[in-house]
Amino acid sequence: MKNEDQPICRGRKPIKIRTIIAATCAVLAFSMAGVVSAQENVTKNFEAAIPNVPGKSLMAVEVEYAPGATSPSHTHAKSAFIYAYVISGAVESKVNNGETRIYRAGESWPEAPGAIHSISRNARKAEPAKLLAVFVLDTNDNRLTTPIK
Repeated sequence: MKNEDQPICRGRKPIKIRTIIAATCAVLAFSMAGVVSAQENVTKNFEAAIPNVPGKSLMAVEVEYAPGATSPSHTHAKSAFIYAYVISGAVESKVNNGETRIYRAGESWPEAPGAIHSISRNARKAEPAKLLAVFVLDTNDNRLTTPIK
């Protein structure tokens, strides 16, 4: 019997080294898939008070998704009206009870204040995606995104 086929414990069902290696590789693969699915990079692009609308500000952020990446379900600042525009790639999105839809570069959608964004992810597994999200919100709303637990 080869060394890797020898049981490492003595009990009812001996565990073989080969089984442990396979299980370890499976756990590692699943954990790495979880890390990849959470890869998004958010960069503030612009922020300014709206001079003719006291108490309101305009903010723009770029959201870059790695291939296959996803954002957790979330809401945005309660006062925020959002215009989302896909710059490159394809983004799958679902807002409130609307349909799940894939938006491609050049397409856009709005999000009303208080909306629940249950799906937001890169629709492609092999290419990155980027969108621009433009917020009109109360100037004192500091937290743009809140994950839904």
